[in-house]
Amino acid sequence: MLEVIGHPAHIPVWHAAIDGNLPDWDELFASYEAGVDWPMCAFWREISDAYPDAPVLLSTRPVDAWWKSANATIFEMARAAPPDDPLFGPQQRMVHAMFERFTVDWRDETGAKAAYVAHNAAVRAGVPADRLVEWQPGDGWEPLCDALGIAVPNTPFPHANTTEDFRAMAGLGAAE
Repeated sequence: MLEVIGHPAHIPVWHAAIDGNLPDWDELFASYEAGVDWPMCAFWREISDAYPDAPVLLSTRPVDAWWKSANATIFEMARAAPPDDPLFGPQQRMVHAMFERFTVDWRDETGAKAAYVAHNAAVRAGVPADRLVEWQPGDGWEPLCDALGIAVPNTPFPHANTTEDFRAMAGLGAAE
């Protein structure tokens, strides 16, 4: 999501995609080699169909841990600035629409958790096993490098974008 916010010209492209007008993925991703997180995961099916030889990474964690993290970071940021916010309006409209593509219940713990479980099940069912890489925080480089057919780097796996890092970047203060 931060990559999109850093490239405001991409925001209307994602808005159009939400409305069913999918972009030319090759053009949108011309300067990228991979994509993760939002907004990519909201269009996992369309993007994986467009790139049928690419591996699909399903990053998972226990549902309670996922909720705790998502609620304290991306969902809280989305709640903090409403879609009509004069400074962040275009980004927030995109964020809210992406979350609603995931589930209209993204603000509700029970509904969001159910959507997360359903999303993971849909990816598992919709991606051939030879393309699917299921990965959890803590798995490190090996599953990713194996899927890409590359050597494991001789550097520690990065641990970036923690809840604390995200909240500081977003000006949300310490998590409760």
